[in-house]
Amino acid sequence: MVSVFTALFLGGVDRLLPLMQDSFPELGLTRKDCREMTFVESIVYLDGYEVEEPINVDVLLGRDFHVRFFRGKVDYLTEPIPEEAFQGIYDIFLEQDQETNGVLMFFPYGGKISEISESEIPYPHRAGNIYTLLYYAGWDLESTDDTYQRHDNMLKKLFNYMTPYVAKNPRTAYINYRDLDVGTNNKLGHTSVQEASVWGKKYFKNNFYRLVHVKTMVDPENFFRNEQSIPPFNLVKDEL
Repeated sequence: MVSVFTALFLGGVDRLLPLMQDSFPELGLTRKDCREMTFVESIVYLDGYEVEEPINVDVLLGRDFHVRFFRGKVDYLTEPIPEEAFQGIYDIFLEQDQETNGVLMFFPYGGKISEISESEIPYPHRAGNIYTLLYYAGWDLESTDDTYQRHDNMLKKLFNYMTPYVAKNPRTAYINYRDLDVGTNNKLGHTSVQEASVWGKKYFKNNFYRLVHVKTMVDPENFFRNEQSIPPFNLVKDEL
């Protein structure tokens, strides 16, 4: 098991080191741990390309598509995870075989994102959230159905284990990692607002109902839809 700390700082090393030594002295960050680059070079670096010196930004002009399957689930946290809870996380990872690859990513919140109101735009996860957790597993195109099942089982076990430590009422989620486990529209697209609120409020909190209003005005026939799209208000199915 390996812990990796990756961050992008918009500034030079001379500005970064004092900040890190003040806020995160436990990491022991030194100049040799840092790489200075342009912002466009950082896009190449953070996107997972094989990075050589100098960084070749021309790869961003290509149209290569890397086919890879993955499964992701997201949680938001409003309180730090107790130190003793990490042992259970370690145990879940360590009990997997070498062919099952899982990652738990921490994304810190705060700063500017907390200054914006929950109702300013559809994305509501603002003040009060200290970080998000991304439960991630990926596998290659040549993998079998058994490979998917093993990774899916691992993620669900980890997700269930974290229940006491994450946001509640609702257990919020991130729309860009759509999680079909929390519910889906029916195949005919005739889902009520109440039914869709099961997952809609996890993604958008109270903004969900404002988005229903927009959907009703723009697409009342629900022509544009997917497994977790927002339904229009229906006078037959939905109560005033």
